Amino acid sequence: MDSLPNPFNPNKHMSLKKNDNEILGSKDWRAYMATMAVDFLVLVLPNILFFTVLADWTYLWAILLIMVLLFIIALKRSDFPSPSLERRVHYTKEIISSYRVSMMILTCLCILAVDFRIFPRKYAKTETYGTSLMDIGVGSFVLVNSLVSRQARNVSSVPLMILGFVRLISTAGVDYQVHVGEYGVHWNFFFTLAATSILTSIINVPPRYSGMLGSLVLVGYEICLMRGLNLYLLSNERGMDIISQNKEGIFSIFGYWGMYLLGVLAILMLSDYIPGSKTSILEEAFNRNLLGAFLLANVLTGLVNLSVDTLSASSVTALFVLVVYASTLSTVVGIADFCGIRLKFW
Repeated sequence: MDSLPNPFNPNKHMSLKKNDNEILGSKDWRAYMATMAVDFLVLVLPNILFFTVLADWTYLWAILLIMVLLFIIALKRSDFPSPSLERRVHYTKEIISSYRVSMMILTCLCILAVDFRIFPRKYAKTETYGTSLMDIGVGSFVLVNSLVSRQARNVSSVPLMILGFVRLISTAGVDYQVHVGEYGVHWNFFFTLAATSILTSIINVPPRYSGMLGSLVLVGYEICLMRGLNLYLLSNERGMDIISQNKEGIFSIFGYWGMYLLGVLAILMLSDYIPGSKTSILEEAFNRNLLGAFLLANVLTGLVNLSVDTLSASSVTALFVLVVYASTLSTVVGIADFCGIRLKFW
């Protein structure tokens, strides 16, 4: 088994076992939190700024970062030989982990930022047609599930159902603001994830055929939308039955399921072009507690909305709240990782 030097104790080594909560060696608390703080300033804070006060400059910075990335890739490929198959697989896992963590961090930031006026409406979920930043986010959730697909392990989707009912009961109990046009009266994204998992378990096809089935599902769903289903879903009319009450969430399952199937036991080919990579401490902390981070973000978002009139908050207040929220989330996730705590239902 390969091992890497432990940056917090040079005389110890960290294990690269799949069970990543078994880490050999001790960590230094001050060095760990200092590194976490640097990672926060480099990875999290810029994202907060780019979809708030620097939103108009996002495209320019994205182009510059892509150019820098391409330059670094070209430089590394000229200096290093092609990696072995074993190392390439390791790089692929790191890239997938980075993608999962980046998606989770952006999701945690956006679910609160969208409640403030400082968050551009073009990034919020679209009401009718088109694709926005938050639309990409919910789709990425499904894609992430397919990249680390659990269907081969026959794992129950009961925890997702429980989380869905907990969110439903808690939001109803405190009269929390819910946008009905997003998922419906009772539906939420946890139910969507659970339904996607259940469908995949019931209609269990080999991975090599998942792409074909996913394409057929998406094409069929698009045909239904073009033939009148979209008019039903976009209308404000609702009956008393459960399907009509939650039509947006229930029918969206087919779109998410199609995307899920397209992404099952898939791989990100970018790893073939990168001769080396390094996962930050903050990424590792979030990666070991993705579910816990997402649940904590939902709780903190609810507390902020119950304590602050987000729609009336000034830009300075909104930015301050977002930075405090993000730093609190990152700190708690970091402490949990340092203490070896991991919230995992499967």
